[in-house]
Amino acid sequence: MKILVVNCGSSSIKYQLLEMATEEVLAQGLLERVGLPEGILTHKQGKEQKQVRRAVRNHEAGMQLIVETLTSGPDSPIRNVAEISAVGHRVVHGGEDFVQSVLVTDPVIRVIERNQDLAPLHNPPNLTGLRAAMKLLPGVPNVAVFDTAFHQTVPEHAYTYALPHEFYTKHRIRRYGFHGTSHRYVALQAAKLLGKPPQKANLITVHLGNGCSMTAVREGKSVDTSMGMTPLEGLVMGTRSGDIDPAIPFFLASKLGVDLTAIDGTLNKKSGLLGVSGVSSDMREIIAAADQGNARATLALRIFAYRVKKYIGAYAAALGQLDAVVFTGGIGENCVPVRAMSCENLGTLGIEIDQEKNRSVAGTDADISTASSRVRVLVVRTNEELMIARDTRAVVEGGLEARRAGT
Repeated sequence: MKILVVNCGSSSIKYQLLEMATEEVLAQGLLERVGLPEGILTHKQGKEQKQVRRAVRNHEAGMQLIVETLTSGPDSPIRNVAEISAVGHRVVHGGEDFVQSVLVTDPVIRVIERNQDLAPLHNPPNLTGLRAAMKLLPGVPNVAVFDTAFHQTVPEHAYTYALPHEFYTKHRIRRYGFHGTSHRYVALQAAKLLGKPPQKANLITVHLGNGCSMTAVREGKSVDTSMGMTPLEGLVMGTRSGDIDPAIPFFLASKLGVDLTAIDGTLNKKSGLLGVSGVSSDMREIIAAADQGNARATLALRIFAYRVKKYIGAYAAALGQLDAVVFTGGIGENCVPVRAMSCENLGTLGIEIDQEKNRSVAGTDADISTASSRVRVLVVRTNEELMIARDTRAVVEGGLEARRAGT
């Protein structure tokens, strides 16, 4: 079974084609500048990479270009679209309607549309890509995999904000959480490394990239997560502030004479590592500047790691029993100083990093804790595309089994 995984942004389409018998990535790529005069498709197959430049007027044309690229040439991974068994789509927000991945039907599309106000920047392009795939590949099953689904097991007392309750009942204001596909994947991988069934693993998963979030996982299920109604809450991120005093926007509106739209832009795009350091939103550049004595870059690094440490402590308390802290994402997998600083002086919680093991991590899943550490500290490479492909296969095969059972 070959599955095409699609992740659509407002002007981009990221994709992977996987052979599910071996879970091998046959090809992958990124189409950028959809809707602009010249689109750029970067396509990778094995060690080979090529770039295609042409006008791509919309996502449907973009999907057409991707399919053409996958099926053209003597060494193409597929000869025609009939070899694609299913398409798995990343959909950011499923609201409270979806607790797992689902086969896309007209009612499912209507519910995704209804949740657009909860993710106005993400759900519309996700839907556009979904519709484009359905039109281009008629008869091929499409599966929606939701970032929010993994967090639908968070209990009411953890997802409810202390606001007038009608804000929740009438306007659906609550904690939803994001990065769920990544947190679920690394939780499953971490359980394997620990030699435990997922249902017996208590974990803190730490997804650190340009966007950052943490999740408390009890017995394989999310019971709390740092991102809230939107991805702005929680940890310090590349350009997002994370947790702040909620009165600050009103103070800024009064002090600076700016409207809430401008403040929203500042909190989402001009804050975080970029805002504090004045250098960059990229952790690699932050660390390089800190190493050269830049005081603001050093401060940004310390704030970033301190916030992670605070959440580790909070989630350890929430879980009661903890088997492992799991670092993932671009920063979590690759940044030695952040892992070290985030776990520094957590011996009272049974968390101890072996600094030599921490420095030796090189592109593989690893246990970087000391032999005496009561809680393991793991580095696990996330793979959201593989998780989406696995879900897509399970949903499609489950649907086929259900139809056979009903005949």
